[in-house]
Amino acid sequence: MLWKPTRLSDRTCYFRFSNAEEDLYLQCSRNIHALNSMAQTEGSIKGRVTVYSVIGCPHCLQAKSTLKELGLPVCDVDINPHAALRDEVKKLTGRSTVPQIFFNNVHVGGNDDLQKMAPEELQRLVQMVREQPIPADAPPLPVGNSSDATEESGEFMCERDAFADLVEEFKSSGVIGSHRKGLRVCKNSFTGTELVDWLQTEKGMDRPKARELGQGIMERKYFNAVAGKGGFEESSTLFRLLEHDPNAALNTGEMAACSPLKASELSEILRNLILKLYADHLSSDGKFVDYKAMSQSPFFEQYCELAVQLQRVELGSLSREEKLAFFINVYNALVIHGNLRMGIPKNMWQRYRFFNYASYLIGGEVFTLQDIENGVLRGNRKGVAQILKPFSKSDPRLQVALPDPEPLIHFALNCGAKGCPPIKTYTPQGIDSQLRSAAEAFLENDDGCLVDPVKGEVKLSQIFKWYKVDFGGTDEKLLNWILKHMSDSPKKVNLQNLLSSGSIKVSFMPYDWSTNSKD
Repeated sequence: MLWKPTRLSDRTCYFRFSNAEEDLYLQCSRNIHALNSMAQTEGSIKGRVTVYSVIGCPHCLQAKSTLKELGLPVCDVDINPHAALRDEVKKLTGRSTVPQIFFNNVHVGGNDDLQKMAPEELQRLVQMVREQPIPADAPPLPVGNSSDATEESGEFMCERDAFADLVEEFKSSGVIGSHRKGLRVCKNSFTGTELVDWLQTEKGMDRPKARELGQGIMERKYFNAVAGKGGFEESSTLFRLLEHDPNAALNTGEMAACSPLKASELSEILRNLILKLYADHLSSDGKFVDYKAMSQSPFFEQYCELAVQLQRVELGSLSREEKLAFFINVYNALVIHGNLRMGIPKNMWQRYRFFNYASYLIGGEVFTLQDIENGVLRGNRKGVAQILKPFSKSDPRLQVALPDPEPLIHFALNCGAKGCPPIKTYTPQGIDSQLRSAAEAFLENDDGCLVDPVKGEVKLSQIFKWYKVDFGGTDEKLLNWILKHMSDSPKKVNLQNLLSSGSIKVSFMPYDWSTNSKD
C-alpha cells in the first residue's frame, strides 16, 4: 500500500493508492480537481476541511455529501489502516467514532453535529476555510508510507496447488457418482477403494503409494468423509469433494485450486474487497445500498471466487488473536454475501433462518453465522433462542472455538449505532486494541448507551440484554463492564456517579431491525 501525495499550491493531501484498484482513490483526490476548477471562478480556497472516515461508513458519506453541497473541498482520510493516526485523532477529539470533521483546526464533531449545526455558525466556518490558510495546528494527515499502516494486498494472486490438476482429472474420470448407503443415496461420492484403484490404474502407482497419495489429498482438504470424520482409508467408506458439499454454503460449487493462503491474510482481502463493493453502491447521502446492482458487479464475482478459497484454509494452528480477526472479518463479509444471495431478512422468522443458514465452508467444515458468533467467538455458548450449544462434544469445529467468550466481539460484528467504529477490517496484530476501540465507539452513541443522571436511569442496546451473560450476568456487573470500556467523557462521569449513589435503573431500548436496502 502506497501513500501518494497530490500537491495543491503549498499543501499536500495524502490518499491511499492501490495498484490493483486505481478507481478506488479516496475522496481527497477527486475533490482536488473540483477545488482547482472552483478556484478559477471563485478565487482560491485557502483552508481545508478534513474528514476522518472509514470505507463503507454511511455516516461518513452523509457528512461528505453535505460538505460538497457547501462547495467545500474535502480531504478524506481513511484512518482504518493507521493505528497511530487513530490514536492521534482520538486525543484531538475525545471520540472513538467516525466521521470526525475539522474546518481548518476547528473540530466540528461527527455527522450528527454537522447536520444540527446552526446555519450562522456553519456559514462562519465555511467563510473561515475560504479565507484563512491552514494553521500550523491543523489536524494531521498520513505522511509517507506509514509503518503502522495495514498492508493491503489489493489483488489476490493465486498460486495453483500441487494437487489441483490431479483432483480435476479425477473429477472428470467418471469414478465419482451416486452410491447407496442403506436407504440413503449419496450423490457425487466415491469410495476410498475407487480412488486408490484409479490412482494405481491411471497413474501407474503401486498400491501403498496410491493409498499414501489419497491420504495426502484428503489432508490437503480436497474431500471429506460423507459420514463421520475419520481419515482416509482404502475401503467402502464414502468420500465427497468439498466443492460437492450438499450443504447450501455460499462458497461451494467450485474447487479451491489455489495453494492455501494464511487465514488472516485471506480474511483481510475478502473483507476489504466487500467493503469497497459496499461503498461503491452506497447512495450519495449514505442512506441506501443498491444491493441489486452490487450483486451484478464484476467485483462481486471476484469476491465470490475468493470466498471459494476459504474451503481449504488451515484453522487448526490459529492463535486466539488470529481466530478473532479471521472470524470477525469473515462474519461481516458473510452477512453482506448472504444479503445478496438469500435476500435481506425482513421479519423475525426470516432473520432466524438467515443467521442459521447463511454459511461458508471453511477449512473443510460448514460454519453458519450462528456458528461463528456463538460457537467460535463466544466459546460455544447458546445464542438467542437456541436450545443447544452450537457444537457438540464430538463436533470437530469445537477445536476452533475460543476457550472463553470475548464480549468485545459484539461491537465488531455489526455497527448498530449512529457513528461507526474507526476500524472496519481487523488484524491479529492489533485485535485487542481494535476491539476496545469498537466498544468505545458503540458506547459513545446514545443508541448504544444512554445515561440520564436526572432520572437515575441507564438505557442500553438490546445487545446487552441478549448477551448479558457475556458481560457478567447481572445489571451491576454489566454496568461496571460498560464503565470500564467507556472513553473519558461526561457520559462516563454521569454513569460513575449513578453507580456510586447505589440507586440506578437499567432498561433496554428497542432494537432497530430496519434495512438500508434501496428496494
